[in-house]
Amino acid sequence: QVHLAESGGGLAQAGGSLRLSCAASGGTFTDYAMYWFRQPPGKEREFVAGIDWYGGSTDYADSVKGRFTISRDNAKNTVYLLMNSLKPEDTAVYYCTADRAYGLGSRLPTYRGQGTQVTVSS
Repeated sequence: QVHLAESGGGLAQAGGSLRLSCAASGGTFTDYAMYWFRQPPGKEREFVAGIDWYGGSTDYADSVKGRFTISRDNAKNTVYLLMNSLKPEDTAVYYCTADRAYGLGSRLPTYRGQGTQVTVSS
């Protein structure tokens, strides 16, 4: 069982930056590809970014491409999401997730954290 704990959310102004962190425990970190998903108010959960087991490949939703960067530090069992040029539409609960597969198709990852709120004011 993998436990994921997000931190770093909060309030930011449009155009600002935030960095989310997610600490993983309970498993071998390099067995898992890591993903960030988000759920905006009143909307479905959506994919934001993914990174493979050793950081060699990343993927982003079109809406965040060029603004967000996903990275991982396997020595610290931690994955990050650096969010620049934030927009009000980035307001959502952000979830750190993990799955043994890189590339999920339409399914959701196996493990998910509790989520952290990100609010971007205009």
